[in-house]
Amino acid sequence: MTLLLDPFATAFMLRALAAGVLVAVMCAIVGTWVVARGMAFLGEAMAHGVLPGVAVASLIGAPTLVGAAVSAALMSVGVSVVQRRWRLSADTSIGLLFVASLALGVVIISGSRTFATDATAILFGDILAVRPEQLAALAIAAVLTAVAALMWHRAFVALAVDSRQAQVLGLRPRLAHAVLVGLVALAVISAYQAVGSLLVVGMLLGPAVAAGRWTHRIPTTMALGAAIGAVSVWVGLLISWYAGSAAGATVALTAVVSAAVSTGVRAVVDAVRSRGRGPARPGPAGPAATTTTPAPVSA
Repeated sequence: MTLLLDPFATAFMLRALAAGVLVAVMCAIVGTWVVARGMAFLGEAMAHGVLPGVAVASLIGAPTLVGAAVSAALMSVGVSVVQRRWRLSADTSIGLLFVASLALGVVIISGSRTFATDATAILFGDILAVRPEQLAALAIAAVLTAVAALMWHRAFVALAVDSRQAQVLGLRPRLAHAVLVGLVALAVISAYQAVGSLLVVGMLLGPAVAAGRWTHRIPTTMALGAAIGAVSVWVGLLISWYAGSAAGATVALTAVVSAAVSTGVRAVVDAVRSRGRGPARPGPAGPAATTTTPAPVSA
């Protein structure tokens, strides 16, 4: 047990673990909806979209969180404007702005000769350098995310099923979609300090996908995803400590691996259950091949 607990006796590792758990909770709440609504591309674009704002903020000495927030807001508004004015699909609009934001961020970074260290932290995170005030900001963001998800739960469910039905029920699907995009932006902005803008999508998707293999109810998927994400943070930090690897990247990789492990374990469990049931008995009219599939659980 000492090998598993000793690394967290240091203050910076304990802060990293706390920050990672808060990120895991936030990303599990938002990531569940991202997976349910097929918004992974938007999440990735939002993660890369904060790069220009963070780069500009770093160059002028402003808080990077402010720069990230401004950049994410511009990305959200830009996707809506391009989609409506240019009459393009959502994927095309997101793709155009995604590439433009990433390229602009790289241009800004390359224009400064003293930006290499900061660029590494922006892209890959620096979870081991989380300060107490950043930890407090993460806690506030996690609470805001949980409250907003609870308040808009009914609208999000209706929006995931059928936006027209949500409109008929008076749940304002456009506003609900805007709130959901805002939650994605909040999760990305808050988490990039820990795992970086390039790796935050792993935390958004990995635990949510892993949890989705075992439950299809939204609240339980969020809870299980948060638990899987927290364990991924703990395991990733341990691997980073003993292997000397980059902490943020190792945590994000562990979160993605959790999805693959969960999928594999689920396949084994299903195979064992199928063998336990045995071959189907022939009916009165002769042998019949039957296939048993689990009934979906409602969200």
